[in-house]
Amino acid sequence: MTQARVRAPRILGIASCVPAHRFDNVADTTEFTAEEVRKVVGMAGVSARRVVEGDTCSSDLCFGAAQELLDELAIDRSTIDVLIMATQTPDYIMPSTSCLLQQRLGLPTTCAAFDLNLGCSAYVYALWLASSLLASSNYRRILVLNGETPTRYADRADRSVALLFGDAGSATLLERRDDGDPAPDWAFVLHTDGAGSDDLIIRGGGVRDRFCADTREHYVSMNGSGVFNFTIRVIPPLVRDTLGLAGIVKEDVDCFVFHQSNRFIMNHLIKKLALRAERVPVILEGFGNTGGPSVPLTITQGGFARPGDRAARLMLLGYGVGLSWGSALVDLEPGCRLVHTEWPADA
Repeated sequence: MTQARVRAPRILGIASCVPAHRFDNVADTTEFTAEEVRKVVGMAGVSARRVVEGDTCSSDLCFGAAQELLDELAIDRSTIDVLIMATQTPDYIMPSTSCLLQQRLGLPTTCAAFDLNLGCSAYVYALWLASSLLASSNYRRILVLNGETPTRYADRADRSVALLFGDAGSATLLERRDDGDPAPDWAFVLHTDGAGSDDLIIRGGGVRDRFCADTREHYVSMNGSGVFNFTIRVIPPLVRDTLGLAGIVKEDVDCFVFHQSNRFIMNHLIKKLALRAERVPVILEGFGNTGGPSVPLTITQGGFARPGDRAARLMLLGYGVGLSWGSALVDLEPGCRLVHTEWPADA
């Protein structure tokens, strides 16, 4: 376990972007019977999903989110020092998607750019990296992008995943605080257990098995019961450890932003942790499980009440493929802009 308290940067804004195409699980699904669809929808809590079309990639959704955010903030793009792109659905094996987006967004060639290959925990890990860089260097601004298109690797005939996943991208702009601008440290707790790697895996298409004969190996394989048991086992102590690291109690947290895994899992976690429902926004019904970007998407679309006179304290929780899980306790100040858009923008 890694625990870290990091000098807090300022979140200038968070933007989310989803495909304009809406897929209604009940009305549009043809691979399963109506009764099967009703059972899956009732269990997972996903009535509709946003699904990419054509050759749209995670990079497009992150580009849309970043454009919206940078325009909203009227940011001079030459002041962005680092670009972090967190994704497990890159455009290509090489080059890294961050390099493509540096050019596409018009960021300077002095900007450091790299990819972070993590799934459901990616947003938390990316914030940890970005805030640590800002606290330990002369960097001023870091743009964190987190995007996934999991519908690309979901087999439509696999009932365990076909009606669960949606696609989304996000952009978060962080800025180092000036000396004399105090704020509570951010708190991070991070874990990894590769022994569970087979519980969520795409075996084909990588270097180990580049051109596998079985096309099913190019789709995600999920051990649903294994993922459920893992989540119920590790998330309650993760929340407690994060509160302990920060020296606060759960009543001090304005909003718990969970990775939107599925409704069955989230209900168990809310009950087990005795959390107040109004402090746990859920957006699964209209967006599905979008992987790591589900956390920033929930921040922009969850509708939680932000205090008008102080920063909102958020606990962000990511967990899943890897197996990897982590938390971030961060502050969202009143001036932080939250924006949302669709791709393509003129749809």
